[in-house]
Amino acid sequence: MTPDQIALIRQQFGLVARRADAFAADFYDNLFHLDGTLRPMFPADLSAQRGKLVKVLAHVILSLDDLGGVIDDVRALGAKHVGYGGSAADYQTVGIALLTTLGDHLGDRFDDASRAAWARCYGTLAEVMSEDGAARAAA
Repeated sequence: MTPDQIALIRQQFGLVARRADAFAADFYDNLFHLDGTLRPMFPADLSAQRGKLVKVLAHVILSLDDLGGVIDDVRALGAKHVGYGGSAADYQTVGIALLTTLGDHLGDRFDDASRAAWARCYGTLAEVMSEDGAARAAA
């Protein structure tokens, strides 16, 4: 990722983090709208899950300058998701839900450059989670 993309993601995450719970709730609404079969993988009460989502996003976004510092955490998260029943195909749905939710919350600020930056960021993380995480879970 370029320094400009990292700065853009951090700035935009700062905006959505002001309404973190609403953002996370909308993310899960979008996710389950896209694929209702994912809903049983989560607890009935998503309150804690919403907080975890925002915390993980913040952790990764703060480390975008040097992902080496969080890559093991991302791999472990991928392995956990395999244990929950997640598949590599689910990462595409999650990415769509994330970009949709960002667009909903950022409005006109979520332009083509924003979409590209977030898609690149998520794509990198999803690749590590799905490939490395799945390999770790299998080991």
